[in-house]
Amino acid sequence: MMNELAVYAVSTDNSRGRLISEAPPTGRSEFQRDRDRIIHSAAFRRLEYKTQVFVNHEGDLFRTRLTHSLEVAQIGRSIARNLRLNEDLVEAIALAHDLGHTPFGHAGQDALNDCMRDYGGFEHNLQSLRVVDVLEERYAAFDGLNLCYETREGILKHVAKKNIPKLGQIGERFLQNKRPSLEAQLANFADEIAYNNHDVDDGLRSGLITLKQLEEVSIFFRHLTPIKNKYSSLPERRIVYETVRSMINTLATDLIQQSTLNIKDAGIDSLSTVHSAPPLIGFSQQIKKEQQELKKFLYDNLYRHFRVVRMSNKARHTIEKLFFAFSSDKQLLPVKYQKKFEQEGHHAIADYIAGMTDRYAIKEYQRLFTIAEN
Repeated sequence: MMNELAVYAVSTDNSRGRLISEAPPTGRSEFQRDRDRIIHSAAFRRLEYKTQVFVNHEGDLFRTRLTHSLEVAQIGRSIARNLRLNEDLVEAIALAHDLGHTPFGHAGQDALNDCMRDYGGFEHNLQSLRVVDVLEERYAAFDGLNLCYETREGILKHVAKKNIPKLGQIGERFLQNKRPSLEAQLANFADEIAYNNHDVDDGLRSGLITLKQLEEVSIFFRHLTPIKNKYSSLPERRIVYETVRSMINTLATDLIQQSTLNIKDAGIDSLSTVHSAPPLIGFSQQIKKEQQELKKFLYDNLYRHFRVVRMSNKARHTIEKLFFAFSSDKQLLPVKYQKKFEQEGHHAIADYIAGMTDRYAIKEYQRLFTIAEN
């Protein structure tokens, strides 16, 4: 059972509610309702076939956006419970934060942003919000999922200045230099903990990085050493699992301790003081430094590995070719998106491509550019 919420946590009582009023849910909270709507959405199901680092067909054991989102939610809930924050809100944000991601991970996002440069660009956080506000079509009374303000606020981690005026109330905090809820701040850090550590795991599994290389990274080495000493005969794979598990525990514990100090030192006594304060959820200086070192290692050795770069180039080529084909002849789009194109122009193409899974994008490319379909 969830602990009693802190006075500065988000609750049903201090929530800013939904864009369209609805009768209160029975047998669950407003934020549990948000979580359930997200889980039942089409965009959430598609995350199973969207990738983190590795293209979906490269192996069944690599993480996808779906497994990543579940891992973020698990880490986030655990930390939220210790900080007496709203676990259900953290979980809802965590499960929704990648709904707007393109196929092919960051390579796909960068490619689509370049394609959309003359039409306002493309931001996956903004697209995630668009998914839950507009694009999901499940309910009779409204488009989207009609989520609570605080869930939507947490999904929109950052946004380009040029797009802020289009957002209305949800964009006000960026203009006023105010912070989102502690739950939103926490979900962001849970995301960082999950992808850094699980990219280490996937990188080792793929063979693109080695245990020897990782021993040069301080946070990994100081967690690996006692495990190797204690379990000297353990297979390497299990040593890696144990090391990653230990690292996640250290990061979560540090985040809880440092955030508790930050909240106390800032004299936070309500949700409104959270909005006016500087960022309060964060690591200690030592852990922050070690996290930055790990990030740099992953960038240099995994994300810029020649095999990943080759794959990213193919992904970029696929997205670009699809975009320019649809831009050149809207008749190539499905009928639904042809009609949307008449109203929304190239944003309809961005919606279509961003909603694709990795394998659907590959098949769509084949349908458009090869004679014999696979």
